[in-house]
Amino acid sequence: MSDNRNGTLIIIGGHEEREPSSERAILKEVASRVGGGKLVLATVASHHPEGYFEEYQKAFRDLDVGELVELYVEDRGEAGDHDKLRVLDDAAGVFFSGGDQLRITSQIGDSAIEDKVRRLYERGGVIAGTSAGASVMSETMLVKGTSQESHRIGDLHMAPGLGLIRDVIIDQHFAERGRFGRLIGAVAHNPRVLGIGVDENTAAIVEDGSLAVLGSGAVYIVDGSRVTYSNLTEARSDVTLSMHNMTVHVLAEGDRFDIARREPMPSRE
Repeated sequence: MSDNRNGTLIIIGGHEEREPSSERAILKEVASRVGGGKLVLATVASHHPEGYFEEYQKAFRDLDVGELVELYVEDRGEAGDHDKLRVLDDAAGVFFSGGDQLRITSQIGDSAIEDKVRRLYERGGVIAGTSAGASVMSETMLVKGTSQESHRIGDLHMAPGLGLIRDVIIDQHFAERGRFGRLIGAVAHNPRVLGIGVDENTAAIVEDGSLAVLGSGAVYIVDGSRVTYSNLTEARSDVTLSMHNMTVHVLAEGDRFDIARREPMPSRE
């Protein structure tokens, strides 16, 4: 399950601090990783992106980003446009803003833009995403499911993501929107997949096969590899999901997790 790519993923649970008067720990981390280079703000997830770029432009203004440029795709036909592709030239990182994760995959999935994003990641670049931009990073992404209640077996919708990280599934706005049940449901469908739930103003930073937590909330890891029983295939679709011997880790800022070994790691001092 380890990833042999060299880049860094910054998976943000949404509502990261953006006001210049706030600490902006996550955006500072993004800027630090970009190292004074060009950062592309991909607002593809939004049906109405007006204002997003200006908000992030203000948030990153004093954070040592060399250049902040916007990439928006109105429809899939623009995903191969030379002017759109040139935005990604010489980029050190890409930041996917929030909105609808299906809009990201439907507009740029299997396109020249996606190829350039993937190549940037593979050569050591930074790919960050908040909210919908976080969910889209996995091979299979959560699209829809009831929050704030126990998971019902038929109440889950998933779709292919960008596949920047394999064998995990990501959920965001996690504790704030009560999404524990639906992440468990996603893991129940395939216990090979590790569930990662990220709170708001919190980031899971993934590189070299490990995950580190930054921010004011928690990252929840749902591991179904030791599950001994699930009623997923036996019960009606309106029945509450039952799973036995599932493992859950709750990680706070400074905690780390070995994704391949599926176990917490000592925090770095």
